[in-house]
Amino acid sequence: MKNFNKPVYLAAGAYTISLGTGRNEFHPKKPRPGLDYYIQEAGKAVLSQINSPENIDEGVIANFMAARFNRQGNLASLMTTIHPSLVHKPMIRVEGACASGGLGIATGVKNILSGLADVVLVVGVEVQNTVKAIYGADILAGAGYYAGERKEGHTYFFPAKFSDRAGAYFEKYGKDITRQAMAHWYANAVENARLNPLAQEYHNTCKDLVSQGMTQPDAKTFTEHLNIFDCSKVSDGAAAILVCSEEGYKKLGLNSDAVCEIIGLGQVMANLISSPADLTELDASRKAANDARDMANVGIGDIGVFEVHDCFTISGLLSIEALGIVGQGKAPELVINGETKLTGKYPVNTGGGLVGYGHPTGASGVRMAVDLWKQMTGKAEKFQVDLKKEHGMLISMGGNDKSLVSVIVKK
Repeated sequence: MKNFNKPVYLAAGAYTISLGTGRNEFHPKKPRPGLDYYIQEAGKAVLSQINSPENIDEGVIANFMAARFNRQGNLASLMTTIHPSLVHKPMIRVEGACASGGLGIATGVKNILSGLADVVLVVGVEVQNTVKAIYGADILAGAGYYAGERKEGHTYFFPAKFSDRAGAYFEKYGKDITRQAMAHWYANAVENARLNPLAQEYHNTCKDLVSQGMTQPDAKTFTEHLNIFDCSKVSDGAAAILVCSEEGYKKLGLNSDAVCEIIGLGQVMANLISSPADLTELDASRKAANDARDMANVGIGDIGVFEVHDCFTISGLLSIEALGIVGQGKAPELVINGETKLTGKYPVNTGGGLVGYGHPTGASGVRMAVDLWKQMTGKAEKFQVDLKKEHGMLISMGGNDKSLVSVIVKK
């Protein structure tokens, strides 16, 4: 990927509550908000931070499976419900499984670089609590090669895929230390979520999270190597942010201290049909991260905060290795030693991540960008880290390491 031809910035980020089991407001038998509600809530929260919605030139909406979860297509048109000034402006929908939000950010960046827009509103949304979990697992299996894998696959398709990755990692690097690290990852995610009022685990009151995370997996009812605490939850929610040129953010009435600059972008696709060469590595994630760092011309030691795609605790461990924070097999020790906590050397998923905040699939990549923007501009409130380095990095992953977007930002 070529270098940017001009600076690109993130501004005015916001996201909704991640609604689902764990939130006090959630009740499976009571009516809940739909897609349009979440799109409007996140979008209007962005508009409240700028001088006029008239200055938004285009929109991108990221979503994975609204056609099945909600029987709704044509989502780009729903963006016009955020404000009347968006009617008749260019809008587009993007999809890349769980990396849909990351692709939304990448698309917004490319729209700015094209010169056709100065301000792009990017919204990510997913409403998944519309079906029973077992049916939802089948819908989410569409992030894999459905025609070739689903028939012989596990009832809980993607948890089983990452259970297989966990089992391979246990065998290669040691089960005890890895299992402990997965429990510590869960505990850290919930601890961070308790600092984020919008997080799905915000109301979690468990006193011994590590012990809870160490719950023995039950292969008869779930998967062989993952328990339910290793998994991100079924979530409804949305996130939104503006991607701008310098002229664009100034046109919005914003100062430089209200934005952060995107200086690195890596976007790669792997073959959906082929199986991973090594279950203990995320090869495509590594390539996307390397591409982003090469473009940004920064090393891992220059980055002060990270957002990784921990759809499962094991994917969190694999991601920090793929990003190059540590080498292969070294993630468990790093996590157990507390280095990924808010006060650690490598703060990860400060607002809770997918395990703690929740995983409204199409929104997750955008939510990651919002949390990086919050950290870079000092707006993260109780989960703000003491940034001693001026860069942040995210990796948004779709499927079993198939669709990847990595972004590096600068204060």
